[in-house]
Amino acid sequence: MDNTQTQKVERNLIGLSPVDYKGKPSTLCPGCGHNTIANQIQAALFELGVVPEMVAKFSGIGCSSKSPNYFLDRSFGFNGVHGRMPTLATGACFADRRIKLIGISGDGDSASIGMGHFKHVIRRNIPMVYIIENNGVYGLTKGQFSATSDLGLELRHQGKNYLPPLDLCLEALISGAKFVARAFAGDVKQMRELFKAAFVHDSIAVIDVISPCVTFNNQDQAMQSYTWGREHESPIQDITLIPKAQEIIVEDFQEGTYREVKLHDGSSLLLKKIDRDYDPTSKTAALDLLTESYEKRYLTTGLFYIEKTEQSIFDIFDLGKEPLNRLPAERIRPDLAALERINAALE
Repeated sequence: MDNTQTQKVERNLIGLSPVDYKGKPSTLCPGCGHNTIANQIQAALFELGVVPEMVAKFSGIGCSSKSPNYFLDRSFGFNGVHGRMPTLATGACFADRRIKLIGISGDGDSASIGMGHFKHVIRRNIPMVYIIENNGVYGLTKGQFSATSDLGLELRHQGKNYLPPLDLCLEALISGAKFVARAFAGDVKQMRELFKAAFVHDSIAVIDVISPCVTFNNQDQAMQSYTWGREHESPIQDITLIPKAQEIIVEDFQEGTYREVKLHDGSSLLLKKIDRDYDPTSKTAALDLLTESYEKRYLTTGLFYIEKTEQSIFDIFDLGKEPLNRLPAERIRPDLAALERINAALE
């Protein structure tokens, strides 16, 4: 009997296989970190047992914004204009709050033309996973410097960069993000676990992924290169997500061992403290760590900050769980008597 016919197909909790989470073949450069990110999004959602049709993907313009084509082919998606991905995601979440949103952006898309939208989608606490594929260049338009390019970086066709870089994790933190993390595309296990944790976090979750561009930003001294990342990466935790169905409660722990951070739905992150006594629930500690790594130029990865919040954009506007795009006109349009009561209340 042919072994390929008897080989057992791996299934998750809802009976789907990894193939059900794949997208179209990538057209990005071989070795691009964005391809690794797409693969780990697929793996994370497969392991969580998420129904692909209950996910919506959004992006703007750039190499990063092509990425949603390469995962979750069964999910709906929208490719918008440069920097406006957060606005599209905001509209989608109001139409149907049951759908989980994944926003894929880049350093050019978020840190330059889209910075205003980036800051305000965080301020509004839209429940979505916001992944920044950060390669330090505009790869789609031949490698110009971006707002996250290293100060002093020299590229063959662009010359020298004279402007300091923005740190998007710092920007997210001071804007009020409830989940802030950084990953390196060359560290797939950590990246996958952070994706899983962000997906079950019921608030805005921002993950800045250093994603090397092997074509235009391939200088070994560049922070967004594989060589620099492997030599300078400094993880602050060994991260494993423990799904709700298999939740483990740790009553107490000793210094230097483990710390559990509980998420909104009861799921947990098991954090192994390595070199520092770091508390990811402290915004002050996160600011200090990110400031130090920025000034001393080393690549800190892991979960910087997580906050339990009782209020999302849905609570602020008292949005019901029934999708607005399923409501009939008579339930959306107030009748004459209701309009008169509203007008009277405003007098």
